[in-house]
Amino acid sequence: MAVMDSGEIPLLAMLRDRASYLSNRQKVIAENVANADTPKFAPHDLKPFSFQARSQAPGLAPAGVQAMTQPSHMQGSHARGPSGAKAVTIHDSETTLDGNSVVLEEEMMKMTDSRMNYDAAISFYQKSVDLLRMAIRKPGAG
Repeated sequence: MAVMDSGEIPLLAMLRDRASYLSNRQKVIAENVANADTPKFAPHDLKPFSFQARSQAPGLAPAGVQAMTQPSHMQGSHARGPSGAKAVTIHDSETTLDGNSVVLEEEMMKMTDSRMNYDAAISFYQKSVDLLRMAIRKPGAG
């Protein structure tokens, strides 16, 4: 019997990438908070994560993307740009006299949003693995 790597399952690979992206985003936001008093510091953030861009990445079949087969189906939003782990500088209008433009309230809101999304991604990943375990269990096994 061949053992399948969880990286070969598109859903699990995408959820793992999402969790990794959110972990990296939390690190960038924490750096922004740590530098809230540093003169001339501009906050950074990561480009938005995109499942569509991830599904078109090399090594992942486009089969992970659901097609709209009926006119009544809802069409997904593809307005976000491709995901990336490179931090980009955020230009904000709230800059202090020393040139620092970190707004702690905004950073805390981003951190909370990132944490909730991370928890959701981990939860979806764990539930998917649990479903796979249940599917491969022998009938009648407890």
